[in-house]
This record gives sequence, C-alpha cells and structure tokens, in this order.
Amino acid sequence: MKLPVIRHLQKNNEAEKLENAIEVLENFTEHRSVSEQEMDVIGELLTNLCGAVEVHKMIKDGVPERDAANNFVKKVLGSIDK
Repeated sequence: MKLPVIRHLQKNNEAEKLENAIEVLENFTEHRSVSEQEMDVIGELLTNLCGAVEVHKMIKDGVPERDAANNFVKKVLGSIDK
C-alpha cells in the first residue's frame, strides 16, 4: 500500500472506473495459471485501488481530501496491528 499511489488514483479516476479495474483484477486472479509472484503484484494493485475507492467514499461523505487519505492508511495499519 502506497499513499502517494492511492492519492494519484483517487484524484485521476472516478470511483466507478476504479471499481471496474478491481473487478477485472479479481477475475484475473481466479485463473489457475496465475503465479504467486503475479498474485503478489495484483494484491498490491488491488490494495491501492481499493484504497482509492475508500478515499473517494470518505470525501463524498464530507471528509477533507487529505484527512480521508490519512484516515484510510491509519485504518489499514490499525487492522494489521491487531
């Protein structure tokens, strides 16, 4: 997860486009020939895309853009620490 990437994706793409990309990548991972290395890369991409969608939702709910991105990172890191 990279906050600068999440911010870039959120600023330059509509939530619907990001959700479509997530759907395609998830579908790709279901194919039996996907290697572990590819899964790692796709996992990183999915994390960043989902983060951008989440930030979009927070901004839509009235959270300032900067706070939304930082809140998302705190939320993720907080769930990892548990």
